[in-house]
Amino acid sequence: MTEPTGQTAPAGTARPADDPTHAPAVTPGPKAKQTPLEQMGGMTGLVYSVLPIAAFVIGNSFLGLKAAIGTAIAVALAITGLRLVRKEPVYPALSGLFGVAIAAFIAWKTGSAKGFFLTGIWSNIALCAVFLLSVLLRKPLAGIVWGTLNGTGTTWLKDKPSRHYYDIATLTLVAVFAARSAVWQWLYDDDRTGWLAVARILMGYPLFGLALLVVLWAGRRSGRRMKVLAAQESAAQDPAGSRAAGPVRSGTTRTDFTPPPMPERAAVRDRSAARQGRQGR
Repeated sequence: MTEPTGQTAPAGTARPADDPTHAPAVTPGPKAKQTPLEQMGGMTGLVYSVLPIAAFVIGNSFLGLKAAIGTAIAVALAITGLRLVRKEPVYPALSGLFGVAIAAFIAWKTGSAKGFFLTGIWSNIALCAVFLLSVLLRKPLAGIVWGTLNGTGTTWLKDKPSRHYYDIATLTLVAVFAARSAVWQWLYDDDRTGWLAVARILMGYPLFGLALLVVLWAGRRSGRRMKVLAAQESAAQDPAGSRAAGPVRSGTTRTDFTPPPMPERAAVRDRSAARQGRQGR
């Protein structure tokens, strides 16, 4: 007769493995590294970066310069507060708020709406010069920034092909910064504030995203090469490591095992010793 189910196990008896109350603890894996896009706030961050500019242009068109400045700052503050409430990365919002505040201050001091875009022109001229100088100094900034964001360091500086990859990526960013500053300066000089805002949006993150693809390509090419070089250097530094660890085996047969002397050799030695003994007598 079968025992009824649902009985309580005696004290000291191990619970079955499928008992949900005694399920094995799951150790969380390592947290995945954020991509450069995620570190900038993701797609949401890209949208948020456009809103203060759009608010300034619309406000300037219908309400005047002072109202436009207040509208842009209010939108930037609202975005920062929304990120805090939703527990999203705050750094992109704070940097955006700081940039809007500086741009608004310059527009207020110059008394012109186009002054709102002066900081963008100046910053891109400076970035273009700095990144170009880094290539001339054989320390391309695209690789240094990439290594900092991804924790790979700057060991690639000793490898000429890796420097070549990051030279290409850095020069791509130089072209982006130069194009921005040239187009924006031209529109600024022609007092085309509306088109200046459009160019600021289109040549902002979208154009930077294209350059980021080149940086990603350089980072992956360099990363694969550095792994190969590290493996080759490790093998060169310890060429006898496998022999020191023990005999090399092929299947189950020891390849460095020395067989004992054959019985025939032992018999020859015994007969030679016996003859020498008889001669001595």
